[in-house]
Amino acid sequence: MLPDDQAVLVDCGLFQGAETSPEGASASQLEIDFPLDKVRALVVTHVHIDHVGRIPYLLAAGFQGPIYCSQASAQLLPLVLEDALEVGFTRNRSLISKFLALLKDRTVPLPYKHWQTVVAGSPGLRVRLQPAGHILGSAYVEFDAIQTGHAAQRVVFSGDLGAPYTPLLPAPQSPTRADVLVLESTYGDRVHDSRKTRRERLQALCEHAFGNGGTVLVPAFSIGRMQELLYELEEIIHRDGQRRAAPGLPWGKVQIIVDSPLAADFTAGYARLRDHWDAEARRKLAAGRHPLAFDQVTTVADHAGHLQMVQGLSRSGRPAIVIAASGMCSGGRIINYLKAMLGDPRHDLLFCGYQAAGTAGRAIQQHGPRGGWVELDGQRIDIRAKVHTLAGYSAHADQQDLLHFIGRMRSAPRQVRLVHGDDGAKQELAALIHQRHPGTEVVVP
Repeated sequence: MLPDDQAVLVDCGLFQGAETSPEGASASQLEIDFPLDKVRALVVTHVHIDHVGRIPYLLAAGFQGPIYCSQASAQLLPLVLEDALEVGFTRNRSLISKFLALLKDRTVPLPYKHWQTVVAGSPGLRVRLQPAGHILGSAYVEFDAIQTGHAAQRVVFSGDLGAPYTPLLPAPQSPTRADVLVLESTYGDRVHDSRKTRRERLQALCEHAFGNGGTVLVPAFSIGRMQELLYELEEIIHRDGQRRAAPGLPWGKVQIIVDSPLAADFTAGYARLRDHWDAEARRKLAAGRHPLAFDQVTTVADHAGHLQMVQGLSRSGRPAIVIAASGMCSGGRIINYLKAMLGDPRHDLLFCGYQAAGTAGRAIQQHGPRGGWVELDGQRIDIRAKVHTLAGYSAHADQQDLLHFIGRMRSAPRQVRLVHGDDGAKQELAALIHQRHPGTEVVVP
């Protein structure tokens, strides 16, 4: 579509667990191994690490183009990559500051619904971002390939689409059209619970765990899921603050521990970007409520405080809800909680999102209900804590949402390419797309 083999990248992220690229890149092989001289731009759909984590490698390899993203993502992206550098590369502040300055220089924030020329002339290319409802600042991407005398060919990349009624964020609206749609399929084989049902299940699960004299551990990514869970817990406390959560403990006194300094930074960022919140969240603010910063929340910032919290909760088993990164138990502070508490049947572990193959989270999710074990930091941990999954809290669209994303276009795409999902999810979604849109070619890589 572009002259002289020119190209545009959409996202440049880290791999999760056993994921690999067709070229052999993986979680342990991250260097950029493709030529960059013809890459005109990078377009970022959102700032989760599996979509942006290789940007430092990209810049180190000599990428010279602009980095387009939404205005909210432009504010959050430096936080994500600064943390990634400190954890995985260096704590040298001079090097990190130089990278962040370069990142700021290359980043071009785009308002939603605004067409930006990427390649001028004919053939040419323009790009537009639309709200995706996945996390704050997330976008799906519309490209128009333009050639004089021909109708523009539109290619749409879904990025990660959010589910309707996701806390804090407006639901995504389908594009008017797409000749080619590159569509995520994370939950192409299942349908989420309703928001009311999942909140009731969350509350019931916590009350049951507290009744056993234990703590609820929730692995969650520092951006998106962390804020959504806080939002939902504030709603439970607002509705049922006087209801008994545990013997002698009403919900209004339950301690909610956010053990992630990065999550605290992101939550502050969400608060600054409240203009991007949905109408429901803004109504709560107008009523004097603070859905992300309420009295029951304790934030653990320093490492010493983290270790003290792990030791205290593992010994006492007192009722509390701990939300800690990472969301797939592939690192971060949740690991110390798991090593200390996963072998204790008093406690409960709650997954609220997708666990990629090859991650510790997937292993716990699969083997925990059968009394299995998991290896963490080279140590075998028997799983005696109860393991639960509330898939309805995923920030990803489910099967019906993905089908609606196609079905609400004015006409079905000529081609749909399914990405970002397990093989089974892709195949089931592909069969349903064939059934509903028999004239559409469905490609499952």
